Amino acid sequence: MTEKMTDELRDIVRMANQIATYFASYPHDEAVHGVVDHLTHFWDPRMRAHLRELIKSGGHGLSPLALEAGRAMDAAPAH
Repeated sequence: MTEKMTDELRDIVRMANQIATYFASYPHDEAVHGVVDHLTHFWDPRMRAHLRELIKSGGHGLSPLALEAGRAMDAAPAH
């Protein structure tokens, strides 16, 4: 990824953080599961690929919960 974050990746960060904010009041494991569940059910494969790309490059801008859920997304069973 380039130094400058693309608008598309900025949108991915914003949306992932919004989802994480929604689940932040849940117990930690339930919050991670809730974010992963949302990402796998409602995000299209391109969006998840962009999130994976962002995480591989350090996850800049992602909240700790969004980052953890993004990493856990690949370990979640396929739906």
